[in-house]
Amino acid sequence: MEARTPRYTGRGRRGTIARALRGGSTGRVDVDALWVLLAGFGAGVLTATVGVASLLSFPVLVALGLPPVTANVSTTIGLVPAGLGAAAGFRDELRAHPRLTAQLLGLTAVAGIAGAALLVLLPAGVFEAIVPWLILGTCALVALQPRIAAWLRARRGEDREARLRLTPLVVGCVLLVGVYGGYFGAGAGVMMLAVLALSLDIEFHVAGALRTLTVMAANITAGVVFALVADVDWGVVGLLAVGSVVGGYTGARIAKRLPVAWLRAAIVVAGTASALAMLR
Repeated sequence: MEARTPRYTGRGRRGTIARALRGGSTGRVDVDALWVLLAGFGAGVLTATVGVASLLSFPVLVALGLPPVTANVSTTIGLVPAGLGAAAGFRDELRAHPRLTAQLLGLTAVAGIAGAALLVLLPAGVFEAIVPWLILGTCALVALQPRIAAWLRARRGEDREARLRLTPLVVGCVLLVGVYGGYFGAGAGVMMLAVLALSLDIEFHVAGALRTLTVMAANITAGVVFALVADVDWGVVGLLAVGSVVGGYTGARIAKRLPVAWLRAAIVVAGTASALAMLR
């Protein structure tokens, strides 16, 4: 099966963004470009707070006329700056665990390459049937995380260093989420947060910071693959990047100020709403 889709030509109503970025001058073009910029900002805020960024930017791009696969790969690359902006906002949290951060970055970077390869080689709808259920399941884990974490802590004892190590099971889960993030990505942030918050003895805000950085690592390596072999709309990527880097930093500042209970509730609500929308 041919993996690549026909290149986005920019003809007709569905091509207004492409014309804008090649020098078009219609009011409709300007409005569409503004929508992409705003989608990038909103997705950046979501990247750092609730972790469902692509569920905002992806449907906006499709609604504005990009083919689904082009919208997916353009979103993956365009939202990398959101992770950079969020990392700047979370720099104090990330400095607390440098070794753990480096290990997680390495794992998800490799996994992102594998996920991107799957998108290029397999039909784009392979995971569509199970993705909403995966997101709903991880939302339930996030909601129950305090109780589950307390139970796991009691079973493991008081050796906190042991609870900061990546066990083979945790490594496997991180790799799976990283592969999924490189392949499709919708809800990958929620999934990664559930894995980190449940398996490691770290504060919820720190888990959120690590979630943002690891998903970004998967996006970077997947983006390199997409840039080489997939159909990317670079004009759209540029608009998303500008909006998302500001949104990512803004979202990190918001997340750090929200009470943990509020942030957890927002993640569960946003993830559940996105999963239900995908089931429709």
